[in-house]
Amino acid sequence: MTAKSTRTLPVLLIAVLALLMVGCGTQVPSGHRGVFFSKFGDGTEMGKIYPEGFNWHMPWNSMLVYKIQLQERLETLTVLSSDGASIRMEVSILYRPMMSKIDSLQVTIGPDYYDVKVAPTVRGIARGVAGRYKPEEIYSTKREELANSIRDTLISQMEANFIEIENILIRDVQIPAKISEAINFKLTADQEAQKMQFTIEKEKLEAERKRIEAKGISDFQQIVSAGITPSLLKWKGIEATMKIAESPNTKIIVVGNDAGSLPIILSGEDK
Repeated sequence: MTAKSTRTLPVLLIAVLALLMVGCGTQVPSGHRGVFFSKFGDGTEMGKIYPEGFNWHMPWNSMLVYKIQLQERLETLTVLSSDGASIRMEVSILYRPMMSKIDSLQVTIGPDYYDVKVAPTVRGIARGVAGRYKPEEIYSTKREELANSIRDTLISQMEANFIEIENILIRDVQIPAKISEAINFKLTADQEAQKMQFTIEKEKLEAERKRIEAKGISDFQQIVSAGITPSLLKWKGIEATMKIAESPNTKIIVVGNDAGSLPIILSGEDK
């Protein structure tokens, strides 16, 4: 064996060992978990979930990696309303596998669990739930209620398949043009009716205000009229006459306007 061969042998051994080391393990990325599969043993190892990082195993065995982070898929669904109208909905499904059950998920469904199980189930549930509502309800007033109904039903069905459903969001709803026009017309009419009702209520309040004001004036006049007597008027007349008599421009004042009254003559001189 030459000197060159002697130097090359360790390099080859290191390379072979490196390849064996790489082939004897699987890197589980952050936010993922692994399920071990023994090719010549019992197959999928149940009851143990492998964590993030490099997990060693023999090169003929393997490890299946599942993403356990929250994921989103957008589904475009065509459903029928209660009156048979065709409605197009865009729905977001937020989901993830049950971390502690990905071994069971691997055995029963596999890595393509969304396409195999979640998507078809969502479509079926959405069609069934949407059939309870009218187009205008799906379009506006009952959209959130519809999404909650789909979500609750989907959660209960996916739980048995080791899949978690975080939420269902209806992103968009498209209804036939004629129905959309009818809904917009109805909304406009409702707004006009509310405006008219507001105007009527405002006029009623103004009429009530004026009635209360008139009643107050009437009550005031009645109270004042009841307190004004002939004697009071004569006394007020005398007071006014005395003030006029004290004026520097007053000359002669005659008081008395009937047969029973005695004239009073007051004279004053300019100062």
